[in-house]
Amino acid sequence: MRHVLSALVQNIPGVLSHVAGMFASRGYNIDSLAVGETEDPQLSRMTFVVVGDEALLDQVRKQLEKIVTVVQVDDISAQEFVERDLMLLKVNSSGGKRAEIRELCQIFRGRVVDVSPDQVVVEISGKEKKVEAFIDLMRPFGILELVRTGRIAMVRGVQPEKTQAAETAQTN
Repeated sequence: MRHVLSALVQNIPGVLSHVAGMFASRGYNIDSLAVGETEDPQLSRMTFVVVGDEALLDQVRKQLEKIVTVVQVDDISAQEFVERDLMLLKVNSSGGKRAEIRELCQIFRGRVVDVSPDQVVVEISGKEKKVEAFIDLMRPFGILELVRTGRIAMVRGVQPEKTQAAETAQTN
């Protein structure tokens, strides 16, 4: 089963290394990882996608919560949430293919962000299946390079209340 975990962490050097080391030392695989600063510059949010059963998820959560710089861990896959991937894709556009590529970009609500004589760079964001479907349609044109972010996700609706731990981290 696929789980999306959101961890609020202190925004200090070495946190990502420490968290990644915990995963590696216990043999847990990270399917996707995205990290970025939050609305509070002292905190960052790590969004993990891990595949495994409930026992694995429980162990991952417990191990994350033991790390001093981790403020809060939530399994957001158990809630209603919005998730997105971002991808940049460089594709061959020689031989009159540019119009067809542009049309596919419009259908997928993507956009061309760079153009050169024989290639274009396309930006696509959305759910994982949408991004993967676009990749499949671009393969016949000749994908030259592809880069994707990790999955980012946020719980829908009411903003979660800050926990005592999050408030404590802000004052330290």
